[in-house]
Amino acid sequence: MDGYKTLYGILETALKQAGEESGMLLGQELSIALSDSIATSKASYFGTLDDGCFVLGVDSSESYVGQFYLVFSLRDAIVMSSILLGIPPARIQEKKRLSIIENDDIDAFSEIANMINGAFNTVFQGSLPNKIRLKLLSPKKYIPEIDQLSEEEPLPDGEYLMFRSKLDLPGQEMNHLDVMIPVALGNIYDPPQEIPEPEVDTGLAGGADADGQAAESADGDSGASKSSGAAAPAGEAVGGGIDSIVILEDNTEERQQIATLVEFTRFQIVEGTLNADIKELFAGRNVRLVIIGSRDADDRELAVCIKVNAICQDSPPTIIMSAECWTRTAVLKALKYGARDIIIKPCSGDDVIAKIRRYCQLPAN
Repeated sequence: MDGYKTLYGILETALKQAGEESGMLLGQELSIALSDSIATSKASYFGTLDDGCFVLGVDSSESYVGQFYLVFSLRDAIVMSSILLGIPPARIQEKKRLSIIENDDIDAFSEIANMINGAFNTVFQGSLPNKIRLKLLSPKKYIPEIDQLSEEEPLPDGEYLMFRSKLDLPGQEMNHLDVMIPVALGNIYDPPQEIPEPEVDTGLAGGADADGQAAESADGDSGASKSSGAAAPAGEAVGGGIDSIVILEDNTEERQQIATLVEFTRFQIVEGTLNADIKELFAGRNVRLVIIGSRDADDRELAVCIKVNAICQDSPPTIIMSAECWTRTAVLKALKYGARDIIIKPCSGDDVIAKIRRYCQLPAN
């Protein structure tokens, strides 16, 4: 994941110290080593989770307000709490295999979590320029296919920065500790630097954009409306007309999947590739929402975002950008150049529909 070098360094130090201090409590050498970081979402993260987990919320206050989350494997929590309780090794392995966790285990694990939070407080307070206080919240257990995900449980919906670390404890097979920090809070801890605006030809002169004249998608569809009516002539004024949603995506299958999801709106659905003539697609339509999809959120997709806003300067439509690979720089650029929201592919259909309802101001039912 690009950027967040300051935050990465803070967490690397905090996790290492947390491992050392928790190891002293356990009477064993516990190592917590930060190994990777990615941008993800709640839906994506929990959608790939196979085993149960413990989610510990950490409330951040003073100059840095928000909450982030520590996610432990349930089996790792059982091992560490059982060691603290002095349970024999054979019984620990049996509890781990069967995922048996009792009230004593939860109390013991809370003690370990307090040690980890104490290390975080020490490192964060010594590393950040302003005052900060971290308070540990009660642990929550989540088991896939048994516990239901909700908007707030076991952590709130949204986009996250995930910092993954490897747990190492002698004689034990351990998994990972994931630190899940909402993107907005991550930007408070590690504010982004100003990004120079790329030079982009909006392609308004002469009707079609330059890219659209040079290339089309593999299926040859450079901008076709899914509705029965043909696109209005390029010379007509943009704005007014029939309520529409424009979907711009080179991958035909993914474009049609999104088109199917938005059918419930009863708006006209207008499909096109990233090379489509944006002005022609907008002509004669009241575009309520634009969804721009791609694999990598690079400057080509960001240029489309700029073109949309340039065409509708007085009243630009809401733009949602979706991609498989998001870097920190791409997220910041997307928001800077007019996107209201981002989606990380693959995404939940329910999440997409919820965003469409919100931005098009449609009723829940």
